[in-house]
Amino acid sequence: MASQSYRAGLFWSQLVRCTTLGQTRTHPGRYLSSLHPPPPDSWTSQLSLLPHQDLYRLSVTDPDRFWGSAAADRLHWVEPFQQVQDCDLSRGRINWFLGGKLNVSGECLDRHAKTEPSRTRLILVRDLCSSPVCPSIRELLETTCRLANTLKSHGIHKGDRLAIYMPVSPLAVAAMLACARIGAVHTVVFAGFSSDALAGRIQDAQCKAVITCNQGVRGGRLIELKATVDAAVKNCPSVQHVFVSQRTENPTMMGKLDIPLEEVMSSESAVCPPESLDSEDLLFLLYTSGSTGKPKGLVHTQAGYLLYSSMTHQYVFDYRDGDVFGCVADIGWITGHSYVVYGPLCNGATTVLFESTPVYPNPGRYWEMVERLRINQFYGAPTALRLLLKYDESWVKKYDRSSLRTLGSVGEPINHEAWHWFHSVVGEGRCPLVDTWWQTETGGICIAPRPAEDEAPIVPSMAMRPFYGIQPIIIGDQGEVLSRPSVSGALCISQPWPGMARSINGNHQRFIDTYFTPYPGYYFTGDGAVLSEDGFYQITGRIDDVINISGHRLGTAEIEDALDEHPAVPETAVVGIPHEIKGEVPFAFVVLKDDVSVNPTTVLQQLRELVSTKIAKYAVPEHFLVVKRLPKTRSGKIMRRILRKVAMETTCDLGDVSTLDDPSVIAEIVESLEQYRKQRETK
Repeated sequence: MASQSYRAGLFWSQLVRCTTLGQTRTHPGRYLSSLHPPPPDSWTSQLSLLPHQDLYRLSVTDPDRFWGSAAADRLHWVEPFQQVQDCDLSRGRINWFLGGKLNVSGECLDRHAKTEPSRTRLILVRDLCSSPVCPSIRELLETTCRLANTLKSHGIHKGDRLAIYMPVSPLAVAAMLACARIGAVHTVVFAGFSSDALAGRIQDAQCKAVITCNQGVRGGRLIELKATVDAAVKNCPSVQHVFVSQRTENPTMMGKLDIPLEEVMSSESAVCPPESLDSEDLLFLLYTSGSTGKPKGLVHTQAGYLLYSSMTHQYVFDYRDGDVFGCVADIGWITGHSYVVYGPLCNGATTVLFESTPVYPNPGRYWEMVERLRINQFYGAPTALRLLLKYDESWVKKYDRSSLRTLGSVGEPINHEAWHWFHSVVGEGRCPLVDTWWQTETGGICIAPRPAEDEAPIVPSMAMRPFYGIQPIIIGDQGEVLSRPSVSGALCISQPWPGMARSINGNHQRFIDTYFTPYPGYYFTGDGAVLSEDGFYQITGRIDDVINISGHRLGTAEIEDALDEHPAVPETAVVGIPHEIKGEVPFAFVVLKDDVSVNPTTVLQQLRELVSTKIAKYAVPEHFLVVKRLPKTRSGKIMRRILRKVAMETTCDLGDVSTLDDPSVIAEIVESLEQYRKQRETK
């Protein structure tokens, strides 16, 4: 489709006269029209003229017109795109805005620096309650350019992969944008992963360099980041350079691969023209766990991801020009990518970088930050909220939260108690609370209560409404589409959208098998859902072997792989069980060899250390239960469904056990669990 059809505002000026959607009204809903007045005839100004339902209907019935107009109006193209999309979900083929060229770093920095160079774009809230670090857009652009030139002078070019293993900081954001500026592909690794986990991601991505810090600071503790990188790169021959920034003043041992980042950046130019990149060039890889042991390197590309993250940021959270957006996620996760960095910066927002924890130095840390920075949108995880609601409400109410206009929840379904506390106590009952559902794979929010029509209701603890262009489908056990309300099934999405991942690094067949083969013609999310009587979507949680620990998705197979490396352990099975604070925690069933000479207590401690070393501390199972054998079908498959019920002490309803090879194993495991519970009670 010719790109000339997508000149800014052209489609929308035609749309308001369109009769195919019924008589279009000048109906600016309070939610959408509350945005600051945009330029005449722009995409946004025409958007405010349409009822939400009409706009949503258009986005799913004519996605080319919807997304094509949005992309032409919201993004600045070096070369215009010639075709909106070329997608086939059955084959895992996803391409958007074909032929178009732009630069994500330029979209996030240069175009805003031209108009408001002195305006603050990042606010770093450091671990200690000291004055925040607030670089302007010009300063962030200069830092990004110096870092980009540093990378180029050390042989990093378009298509090369770099690992970023850093705490939340302006320099970490600049590292991401510097990669985007020169066409390098970044993979940010959460700075809490072990050296083995880091090495695995570096090896899979074949990273040419690593950017890190000497140390991190979190919750008053020092984290030895450089030492972790040193241990990782010993097994990563692809790494040629390790760029080391100084987060603390403590001395750093430098090796032959190490380069002092600030020192070399200081001699580089503060000007680096952004590369012209194709819409489907790689932007970043981000690793996420699945139902098999090896983490998947999800591939996200340029234009589609940026458009989707910026649109969802604006319309889900009611972002307005001049707002301070406070997402407290780490940049090592997709939430930090989309709603700390790319979405807000593309929209010209001031975005908060939160280095600390919600309870350091006290449980009022979030709300003191809201008062001091006059934050307008606060986006956090249910895990943190469940932790904070255990403290007295005075920790919230002592701070002025009148600047807050929208609250958001991310990472897992939020329970009713946390929802009501967040809405009533933190938001004083006046702020819309958007419970957002999305994934690393989706690139941005897919289901949320907003945007919607005037005064549209928000149902507590429910994601509710699909975003523009998202058409959810609930599928039953026999592959049938479920249209009746209150029936649970597999949540799928029936058509592509620009922000979705394009592949799994180095293994496109795994991408197809994981997301498009289970229900041909649909994207399979791995989550279950229920459609309410009112037509709203309620997420019921994972339906595969993936658990959600404090908002971090982790495959049980990944934990099992680590446990099975112990020489005394022939077999394990890990399931997720509910936890009051963390949402879910791993419960490990462990079989020991008969001839084991060491004490089982010693083995279990070694298993804890093994998981911490191989993955991360948060992945260590909350419970270890030693059993003689595991429940298996006659074909040898472990019945984790039964183990989950045993762990949750709901064995009165085990369901169909006719396929078990030996049903007596259940009684054995239940007896072991009773002994385990008694031992814990006596401690």
